[in-house]
Amino acid sequence: MKSLFLSVTLFTTFFAVAQPNTANKQNSITTNTQHKAVVYQVFTRLFGNTNTTNKPWGTIEENGVGKFNDFTDKALKEIKDLGVSHIWYTGVPHHAVIRDYTQFGISNDDPEVVKGRAGSPYAVKDYYNVNPDLAVNPANRLQEFEELIARTHKAGLKLIIDIVPNHVARKYEGKNNPNGVRDFGADDDVSLEYHRDNNFYYIPNTRFEIPEGITPLNGELNPLIDGKFDEFPAKWTGNGSRLAKPDKNDWYETVKVNYGIRPDGTKDFDLLPSGFETKSCQEHFDFWKDKDVPSSWKKFRAIAEYWLAKGVDGFRYDMAEMVPYEFWSYMNSAIKVQRPDAFLLAEVYNPKEYRNYIRLGKMDYLYDKVELYDKLKEIVKGRSNTEPITGIQKGLSDIEHHMLHFLDNHDEQRLASPEFAGSAENGKPLMVVSATISTSPTMIYFGQEVGEAGNENGGFGSHSRTSIFDYVGVPNHQRWMNNGKFDGGKLTPSEKSLRDFYKRVLNFKTG
Repeated sequence: MKSLFLSVTLFTTFFAVAQPNTANKQNSITTNTQHKAVVYQVFTRLFGNTNTTNKPWGTIEENGVGKFNDFTDKALKEIKDLGVSHIWYTGVPHHAVIRDYTQFGISNDDPEVVKGRAGSPYAVKDYYNVNPDLAVNPANRLQEFEELIARTHKAGLKLIIDIVPNHVARKYEGKNNPNGVRDFGADDDVSLEYHRDNNFYYIPNTRFEIPEGITPLNGELNPLIDGKFDEFPAKWTGNGSRLAKPDKNDWYETVKVNYGIRPDGTKDFDLLPSGFETKSCQEHFDFWKDKDVPSSWKKFRAIAEYWLAKGVDGFRYDMAEMVPYEFWSYMNSAIKVQRPDAFLLAEVYNPKEYRNYIRLGKMDYLYDKVELYDKLKEIVKGRSNTEPITGIQKGLSDIEHHMLHFLDNHDEQRLASPEFAGSAENGKPLMVVSATISTSPTMIYFGQEVGEAGNENGGFGSHSRTSIFDYVGVPNHQRWMNNGKFDGGKLTPSEKSLRDFYKRVLNFKTG
């Protein structure tokens, strides 16, 4: 009865909000539906893993890991047929991991500055190569990813990968830099807390200390676990902590990148002139042509251009609001001049800044997390009625096409989990509203379409979210994968019905 009531009220609200507005055709539910993008987020190292052991803190040998090669022509066809236009391959750039790859010229990472055993995909160690865990032959890991790019395009799909501009791994080592590319921090004056062209912020004459209260590898013995990490002078931590000994809840595995923002918050670079929110990407690009910009700006633009040249079709920018929108104007305008169709998606959570990052930062899409997503979660949990949805959509009417909708991603509790909707069935009306309430893109997270509830405890990661720090299997998804057949052969009848529901919803909007 609760599900029926929710369906009726949400559909009623949807149709009320979605009525065509003759004053602004972009608000009409019928506008440009054939161009509506659907993003399928996959956590790349989990997608093809057939191992069902799921031992907490398990190794690759115990719990398994997926590979680039698991994305076969059949798998990609099934994803395409679901109604998907873009795949977001999460966790592709080489990040810190607890595994010995020294035979491939990769240094070992200290478990005291790595989260989990498999490592955080947002602690990138080398931007010019890919995670060795994902390759059948780590020596050929970049070639294996290039082959995946080709297969993805062959299937009629476009692909995006992560760029994490705000921070890098505590032990960043660019061992694969193209000719002429200097490593992050290589030219920094470490005697200064701040210099515009330093890539990092420093705590001069002070040594970094491991946070108190962390238990690397759950207490397992490892020769690198010795209570210290060699970093002198200490750098600011990724979330902005200026302590040489960060808190265990800080992003202690990362260091913050300096974009020319002084420690007092003022900007040490040219500002965009008044009125530039209406200027084109070409005009933004032309503005920056003769400007002297901070070193970190140049480094990240070079990274983006490197991956575009390999055939990547766009990027998902992690914590984009922690980086000034002037930098995004510089970088995104350069991307759009080269690739007008590039798909640029940003993680921004401050509604007051949405328009700056869209109009000045030249982002295509931002997460609609703190308004529509949060409200739908309140509704399904019985903490709100549906009436506020109308106000949310009206408040975003001028930028609604730029607000990507989702109900599941790697950071959030699974839609079907007890902590969110309670069941995949309860999530259905939310999905209809999220996918069809506007012309903006829709995103789903792999396994969502078959009711994955995130019940596993990976070790560092906990249940309700599919762990991004551990080697785990994803049970509902594995039943659809059916040992690499990708035919749903092991799905239950209800899971098959749910996937058919998602297929109809997503294709309705893109057909």
